Amino acid sequence: MAELATIARPYADALFKASQSDVQAASVWLEALAVVTSDSQILELANNPSSSVEQVFGVIQGVLKSMQPSTELPAAAQNFLHAVIDNGRLDALPEMAAQFRAHVNAQSGASDALVYSAFDIDASALQEVTNALEKRFERKLKVVVKLQPELIGGIRVVVGDEVLDTSVKARLEQMKVALAA
Repeated sequence: MAELATIARPYADALFKASQSDVQAASVWLEALAVVTSDSQILELANNPSSSVEQVFGVIQGVLKSMQPSTELPAAAQNFLHAVIDNGRLDALPEMAAQFRAHVNAQSGASDALVYSAFDIDASALQEVTNALEKRFERKLKVVVKLQPELIGGIRVVVGDEVLDTSVKARLEQMKVALAA
C-alpha cells in the first residue's frame, strides 16, 4: 500500500507539526478517527457521490459519540477531519494515524511492538515480557497484544521490520524443514 502511505505522509507530517503543543491529545482523537474510518460502510458512504461532506462528517461524529459518549471532537480534530473528507482521503486516515504514531514514537525514542499470543497475557506477565523485549530491542516499546490461537503457544513479536518468533508453530515449521532436508 505504498500509495496510501504516500497520500498519508503530508497529512501526518502537517498534523504532527501543528499539534506540538499537545501531541498526546491529538494521538487520542486521531486513533479514534482511524478506528471509525477503517469501517467499510463509512468508506462506502464517503465514496458515494451523492453523500455530502457534512453528511459524512456527521455520521463519523455520530459513530464517535456512540463509542465515547462524553467525548467531543476538539476544533483541531474537526478541521482535520473536514480537510481529509474534502480532499477525498478518508480511506488513508488509518495510515495517517500510523505515520503520526511513528512521529510521536520517534520524538519519544520509543517503538510500537505488536505481540501475537495464542492466549491472553495477564498484566504482570505482560510487564515481564515488555521488560525483556525492551532489553532485546534496546529501546522503549509500546506493546499491543493480539490473540492468534494458531500459534499454539509462545509469542511472535513484530517491532518495525524486526520479527522475533518463539511460537510453537514456528518451532514446528523449523522442525518440518529440518526433517524434509
